[in-house]
Amino acid sequence: MPKSGMARGLVIACLVAILGLCGLVSWKLYQRSVGAEAGSVAIGGPFSLTDQDGKHVTEADLKGKLSLIYFGYTFCPDACPTALGTITAALNKMGADADQVTPVFITIDPERDTQQVMKEYASNFHPRLRALTGSVDEVTAAAHAYKIYFTKEGGTDPQNYLMNHSTLIYLMDRDGKYLAHFGPQATPDDIATEVRKYL
Repeated sequence: MPKSGMARGLVIACLVAILGLCGLVSWKLYQRSVGAEAGSVAIGGPFSLTDQDGKHVTEADLKGKLSLIYFGYTFCPDACPTALGTITAALNKMGADADQVTPVFITIDPERDTQQVMKEYASNFHPRLRALTGSVDEVTAAAHAYKIYFTKEGGTDPQNYLMNHSTLIYLMDRDGKYLAHFGPQATPDDIATEVRKYL
């Protein structure tokens, strides 16, 4: 084979190897992002919070049922009420099967989201929604366990500000392990269909 042909073949072989490596890396990153295997993603863990009725709640209280968990805040103008409305509609679509699922709303704004505020807010959504708050440290620990990003947006009024935060709904199994997540574009049908796979 002429030297030019050998060089061309070597270049092609290198390109194929590089493309193969890129494909493998992309696949691994994809698996990590979506949780390719149920329970394989390090999302979830211990927390100690208080629900809208003043009851102490830990991760152990959610065991035995699937959970749909969303982190947000009551002053949120759009993402949070939309997500909680979607969870509510999904559970309503599931009928009696929804009894096997606990909807959970955890605030990332405990300074404003007191127990009473959470109680009033939760009344707008599913009747079994557990709305959890706590101290800043307790809420931060829970958010970190679920890999939730949040930060307070600057403002001069201490009572009038927005929170920038992750907007994923997590589906957790009966032992509190991650199963799946849903982004802002998920519909009630999307969630109901996915949840039914694990009943």
